[in-house]
Amino acid sequence: MFDMATTALLRAVFDEVCEGLPQREIGARTHVASKILEAANSGELCPEDLGQVGRKALSHAPTMWR
Repeated sequence: MFDMATTALLRAVFDEVCEGLPQREIGARTHVASKILEAANSGELCPEDLGQVGRKALSHAPTMWR
């Protein structure tokens, strides 16, 4: 479980990465969120690095968006 500040950081990174992704792309959004959470659980809390993890996940996500 993360504290409120960390949760806000993770949400901000997720929102930034998924900014142009349609809401209906549930699979892609879930994939990005899981990879960001995975990195945070491993101790990565730098916003830039988490963003990079999220963007990489988005580029490999199952989606019709690409």
